Amino acid sequence: MAEFKLTLPPMGEGVMEATITGWVKNEGDHINEDDIIIEIATDKVDSDVPSPVSGKLIKKLKSANEICKIGEAFAILEIEGEKTQEETSNSSVKEEKSVIKNVEEQEVISTLEKPLQTSYSQEEITSPIKEKEEIISTKDKFYSPLVKSICKEENISQAELETIQGTGLGGRITKEDILSYIKNRTLNNVTSPITEIQQSKTINTPVTISSGSDEVIEMDRMRKLIAEHMIASKQTSPHVTSFVEADVTNIVLWRNKNKDIFFKKEGEKLTFMPIFVQAIVKAIKDFPMINISVNGNTIIKKKNINIGMATALPSGNLIVPVIKNADQLSLSGLAKTINDLANRARNNKLKPEDIKGGTYTITNLGSFGNIAGTPIINQPEVAIMAVGAIIKKPAVIETPQGDMIGIRHKMFLSHAYDHRVVDGALGGMFVKRVCDYLENFDINTEI
Repeated sequence: MAEFKLTLPPMGEGVMEATITGWVKNEGDHINEDDIIIEIATDKVDSDVPSPVSGKLIKKLKSANEICKIGEAFAILEIEGEKTQEETSNSSVKEEKSVIKNVEEQEVISTLEKPLQTSYSQEEITSPIKEKEEIISTKDKFYSPLVKSICKEENISQAELETIQGTGLGGRITKEDILSYIKNRTLNNVTSPITEIQQSKTINTPVTISSGSDEVIEMDRMRKLIAEHMIASKQTSPHVTSFVEADVTNIVLWRNKNKDIFFKKEGEKLTFMPIFVQAIVKAIKDFPMINISVNGNTIIKKKNINIGMATALPSGNLIVPVIKNADQLSLSGLAKTINDLANRARNNKLKPEDIKGGTYTITNLGSFGNIAGTPIINQPEVAIMAVGAIIKKPAVIETPQGDMIGIRHKMFLSHAYDHRVVDGALGGMFVKRVCDYLENFDINTEI
């Protein structure tokens, strides 16, 4: 008999830890391969963790409501035979590598020589072209390409690097370790512009003291991470927002005519969102430099068009499921995909892969009765479109017989973009092109 440590597997891009919400199995239970062991919750989705092997659960290493990091052991199984943990883990790593080969080419998976399971965020991508990169080892320490790249930019010597205490698995130096070291080193010497911004933010943040009658509400983990993501986006990207008002009368008339037919035929609701997404996809094909991300001083032009769809949750939090390869879907296909993602988001049924890989995001402010807004870019994308409420307005209509006043359905489009790489001309032309596609929507389109 041998012992096997169950570790928390990768949960998707940007997820580094999860909270164990419950145990499905108890100590002493026999576990079959693929049996669910624990239920977990991350800042993005809830999920179950199955066992990769069969055996007997002999010890729980984590309790319910306790946080477990990716790659950290949460239980020990007693398994048949004398196969060691390392041999079994190596087998799992080989299977994982075959899956890794199918990820998008902009993702970089750094594989340790030892069988550690880990996950890296989009921010840690250092080479969008390579399928994978080896972790470099020096004097029994491992340094990821990201860490080495940061060291090169900040002129950190090898000797200096070896003095840093790592907090990662096996003592590995993480991105946070190296950035923390740089920050402390900078404070002891000359303050950099970034550090000045951070210091100013800390100093100028007002301290609120609650009175006895106030209710103090602790932010949940998801809200904290959303807050951090929004602040990071504003600090990373200089936001510019362009506005265009679109006449969507044809779209409103078309939907009114087809929504009941579509529901009877497909059992799905027909909303305006598929039409908005389709118009954005067409505009991206016309202006592909909107479908990019920034990596240092380089621009990554994305091959796929994956549209993120900001979705409000019943809890009041926000999540962005992604419509993969939106350019390959028909209007009917977009409607079904959008409904599926929205329903699973609101019922906490999204999978980790449902929220990764977005290249451009749309958010519907109109669903809350707002006519316009200035959305924050969903990093590492460089632009986001907000669609406002559709409102009836008197408008000038041009006809062969002359101008006339009529009642039209109007809607504002708000396009926020990263001015580091998207100038006003491109940002403005893009939102105007989306407007053109919406205004010229064919009322005879078949669904």
